[in-house]
Amino acid sequence: MVNGKLGLSYFLLTRELLELLESSKPARIINVSSDAHFGVGIEFENLNGEKKFNGWKAYKKSKLANIMFTYELTKRLPNDGLTVNCLHPGFVATKFGHNNVGIVGLSIRVSQKLSAISTKEGAKTSIFLASSEYVEGVTGEYFYKCKPKNSSSESYDDGSMTKLWNVSEEITKSYQDANQ
Repeated sequence: MVNGKLGLSYFLLTRELLELLESSKPARIINVSSDAHFGVGIEFENLNGEKKFNGWKAYKKSKLANIMFTYELTKRLPNDGLTVNCLHPGFVATKFGHNNVGIVGLSIRVSQKLSAISTKEGAKTSIFLASSEYVEGVTGEYFYKCKPKNSSSESYDDGSMTKLWNVSEEITKSYQDANQ
């Protein structure tokens, strides 16, 4: 979720490119997520944050949705040369959170100065997943520091994955119909 709206960019972009990716095998889909997804679940009754909104929780839920999208897409694709993986890049020194004011904004900026990694370091796992022969054929995994790791227990909920996929299809249907 971004700005209170379910972030569907991964879903829509991948759906739009899927035919091209299928015809370009071997091909890899790589989704950037975050360990921020730990500790939240998908609230289908408040998917876009209309009932209650918290920016940090919305961010966390959007990262969970990215992982669930990755896993559900993996289940839906034949295992024949098109792989789908996601990753946590680490705590990267970007401008993320710099729009926050007060103690929150100050805390983010100080934390980045003290412990964030460079953008070059943060890109390593993305580059690894895009180009390494070691992950050729590996699909449906969550990576950190170029190694698979377990994502949250919520991210493996098959029922929620399928429901999120179906809701995403319904929300993007009007866009897809208009552009066909």
